Amino acid sequence: MSSILLLIGVLVSSIALQFTGAQSIGVCYGGNGNNLPTKQAVVDLYKSKGIGKIRLYNPDEGILQALRGSNIEVILGVPNNNLNSLTNAQAATDWVNKYVKAYSNVKIKYISVGNEVHPGSAEANSVLSALQNIQKAISAANLQGQIKVSTAIDTTLIGKSYPPNDGAFSDSASGYIRPIVNFLVNNGSPLLANVYPYFSYVGNQQNIGLDYALFTKQGKNEVGYQNLFDAILDSIYAALEKVGGSNVKIVVSESGWPSEGGTAASVGNAQTYYGNLINHAKGGTPKRPNGPIDTYLFAMFDENQKTGDEIERHFGLFRPDKSQKYQISFN
Repeated sequence: MSSILLLIGVLVSSIALQFTGAQSIGVCYGGNGNNLPTKQAVVDLYKSKGIGKIRLYNPDEGILQALRGSNIEVILGVPNNNLNSLTNAQAATDWVNKYVKAYSNVKIKYISVGNEVHPGSAEANSVLSALQNIQKAISAANLQGQIKVSTAIDTTLIGKSYPPNDGAFSDSASGYIRPIVNFLVNNGSPLLANVYPYFSYVGNQQNIGLDYALFTKQGKNEVGYQNLFDAILDSIYAALEKVGGSNVKIVVSESGWPSEGGTAASVGNAQTYYGNLINHAKGGTPKRPNGPIDTYLFAMFDENQKTGDEIERHFGLFRPDKSQKYQISFN
C-alpha cells in the first residue's frame, strides 16, 4: 500500500512539474493607479487565474510580502532612478540583502537592472556597473544558480530589423549594449526585451498588415514569417549574434495591446493579440524553433495614473475591480 501511495505521489509531483515547466506566460504588475486592489488581492488574483509568473518594476515590499510562499516566479526590477546608487558595491549588497535575501521564500528568478535605458541617457553609464555589483552580491549570497541578473531593453536599440536575419543594433546603441551582452554571456543570463508589435504596426501601417501584427495572417511573407512578434524577436536574436551573444536567450519581458485610446486599440484586437500570443509562446520562432518563449504580458491592470498617450492607461488584462477584460486562459 505504501509503495502505491509513493508511486502516486511521484506521479503527481511529475505532473505538477510538467505543468509549471510548460507555463511560459507571466503578467507584468505595475501599480500606477489610485483605484487598484490591495497587494494581497493582486497575488490572490494571479493564483486564482493560474498565472505563475509576475514582473515587478520596483522592490515593493507590500507585494513581496504577499508573494511569500506563493511559488509565483518573479522578475524583480531595479528602477532606473536607483541605478546610479548601485554603482557602489556596498549599496548593491544592501539592496540584495533587503529585497532578495530577506524574501528567501519568494521565488525570484530574474533581477532586471533598469528598464528601457537608452544609450546616451543619464542612466546609461550606470547600467553595466550596477549589473556587475548586483551580480557580485547575488553570488556572495550563493544565489547565482537560481537568480539571473539582466536588464530590459526596448526595440529602439535595433537599428536594422528587416529582414529579421539582418537584425543589428544601431551604431548609437552598439557601444552601450556590447559590454552588457558580454556580461550576460559570462553569467549565463538572458536578455530581457520588451516587444510590441502594436507600436511597430502603428508606426508603419503602409507596410505592415493588422493581420500580421495580430497573428491572424494566413501563410508566410517573402522572408518566411507569419507574424510580426517572431520577426521582431528574431531581429533581436540576429543583433545579439553580431555582438557575441549567439547563446544568449531572450525573455520577452513585456508585450501587450491596448483596448482603447488610439489607432487599432480595441477590445477585439487586444483579445485576439493576447489570446494568440499565449498560444504562440508555447512554441518558438523561425530562428529559435525550440520553445517555449518565456513571455510576460503587459499588464495586469489598467493604470489610471500612467503618464503619456491615452493608450498607456488601457493595457490591462483586468479592470481595477478585478474583472477580466478578455475571454482568455493563461495556461
